[in-house]
Amino acid sequence: MDGVRLDGRTALVTGGAGGIGAAICRTIAERGARVLVADIDIAAAERTARALPDAVALHVDLDDQLDVAALGDAVTSRFGGVDILVNNAGVSSVQRFTESDPDTWDRMWRINLRAPMLLSRLLLPGMAERGWGRLIYISTDGARAGAGGESVYAACKAGLFGLAKTLAREAARNGVTSNVVCPGLIDTPMLQQVRSAQPGMVESLLRVVPMRRAGQTEEVAHLVAHLATEAAAYTTGQTISVSGGVTMV
Repeated sequence: MDGVRLDGRTALVTGGAGGIGAAICRTIAERGARVLVADIDIAAAERTARALPDAVALHVDLDDQLDVAALGDAVTSRFGGVDILVNNAGVSSVQRFTESDPDTWDRMWRINLRAPMLLSRLLLPGMAERGWGRLIYISTDGARAGAGGESVYAACKAGLFGLAKTLAREAARNGVTSNVVCPGLIDTPMLQQVRSAQPGMVESLLRVVPMRRAGQTEEVAHLVAHLATEAAAYTTGQTISVSGGVTMV
């Protein structure tokens, strides 16, 4: 198998119906993988899947622990497990920490951190048994650089750093890598909504980006696809920003 190809591999992408998730699905599929597009919006997931060869749309509510477990069971029984797990889905709420609601904290923790933990726990054993696997967690550069108004989101997404590094150590001898990708300001439908709702805010944020532009979803997706390949077999336990230089390590 070519080191940059994914022929014969199966990938599960959560939040795969739109934005960064859809770009990841497209890019991984272009490299030959079979893609399972998981999303709470099944109609949108089906649209994404229809545009890809041999892709399948799956419904999941990541806020529901039983639904997450059902997804893991379905993936194992129908497809024999997955080789690549991309925990991409997430929810955010922009507000000052002192004005935030603990009920919102709980929901964000369940979707942004608990769900990736559950799916990793369900699907990692199969990867380890087969001697090959890729765990990829989509976090946020705001969890590294700090971002006003996103304290709870950043805290939940920062939890993925510790999870990914621990699993990188635990699974290294089984041929499984575990890495985190941290997008910065990316041109997605969500960003366009912010631009419409709060004129001038996006332009203000762009002033702190050394490249002075928003990233494209494909720029995140190509890094994710690389981490999923054999070419990245010696890369594990890493947290990598795609933020135009906002975070430099």
